[in-house]
Amino acid sequence: MESPALGILLLIACFGSARGNLSRDESQPTTSDETVVAGGTVVLKCQVEDPDDSSLQWSNPAQQTLYFGEKRALRDNRIQLERSTPNELTISISDVVLADEGEYTCSIFTMPVRTAKALVTVLGIPQKPQIFGHEQPIDEEKVARLICRSSGSKPAAQLRWRKGNREIKDSGTEVVEDPNGKTFTVTSRVEFRVTKEDNEVEVTCTVDHESLQNSERSTTQKLQVHYKPTAKIEPHPQYPREGEKLQLQCDGQGNPISILGSSLNFISPLCVLRDPGVLIPAALLSPQEFLWEKEGSDAPLQLSSESVLIFPLLNKSDSGTYVCTATSSMGSVVAKYNLDVSDASPVPSTTSTYHAMIGGVVAVIVFLLLSLLIVLGHYLIRHKGTYLTHEAKGSDDAPDADTAIINAEGGQAGGDDKKEYFI
Repeated sequence: MESPALGILLLIACFGSARGNLSRDESQPTTSDETVVAGGTVVLKCQVEDPDDSSLQWSNPAQQTLYFGEKRALRDNRIQLERSTPNELTISISDVVLADEGEYTCSIFTMPVRTAKALVTVLGIPQKPQIFGHEQPIDEEKVARLICRSSGSKPAAQLRWRKGNREIKDSGTEVVEDPNGKTFTVTSRVEFRVTKEDNEVEVTCTVDHESLQNSERSTTQKLQVHYKPTAKIEPHPQYPREGEKLQLQCDGQGNPISILGSSLNFISPLCVLRDPGVLIPAALLSPQEFLWEKEGSDAPLQLSSESVLIFPLLNKSDSGTYVCTATSSMGSVVAKYNLDVSDASPVPSTTSTYHAMIGGVVAVIVFLLLSLLIVLGHYLIRHKGTYLTHEAKGSDDAPDADTAIINAEGGQAGGDDKKEYFI
């Protein structure tokens, strides 16, 4: 009994569904919701399968008619007709503003009147973010508190922070509605402890919003961190010798730079110190100080804004440990240098090596010339002895010396022939 009843119910349901499809209202217009960025253009399309000899009409949220068929009803040059047929009415609105947001109605005046709603959402573009709290330099190891703010977004934008190449988490975000009642102002705060390495590091605040699409809107500021100075002493020349001029440069690095002018390696005009053999750089009216002292000496050698201690003529008595104390608003730092004045004996240099090489080459050439003269003299002496001997052997019957030598050589050859013959 239950199976036939169930079959009947299914048959009735299928018949009702088929009847519903057959009775679908072909004169009902259709449209769709649209989202547009403020300043852009939105297109509204309304379609109907069976217009029933009636015209389509678009009206705005204030129920003002925009277009009735192809006829303009509202004098607004931003609104243009894109397409008008019995089955479609398409219009466009350019330079969209926030006030254009709302429900737009497409109507067809049949009996009864049929309508379709299209919700237009206008996105408010957030303004470029601004960073506050970086106006004054931050001391090392203090906490930096920065604020980033962006207005005009709709819906509310998201803000994110980056220090250098690293993302940092904010400590709180606040969203406030703007006076126009449509857009929002977003404020984000971030806190972190700064170090010496954070000086000149860029902190970036970026706003993320769907209206920006693939573009990015951000603001970057550089941190200014005041940190304690560091110092070291550099001698010029590197290896001081007795009788030479020496400059001890107290190179300091710190922030603010104006406190440690030596980091710029600037040397001002000089004046003479009362201690013998030492010149003092002229003092400038600035807040930095460089104190030069020698260990074991009661009085300081120099106290001024200049970082160079000069010895015009070194001697053995200048040997010792020299101390430079660099002072700034962030504190003081001490650097030491042990000066050991060497003897004034010449030291090997490139020029002396070059001269030694030239001397060696000249010595070799002289030796070769002397050797050549000795060999040549020895040869001449031997040749002269042979000449005299031959001249004596053939001088009896020869009219001159040459003929005597020839006769002597001939006689010797004849003797040899005879010796060979007798053998």
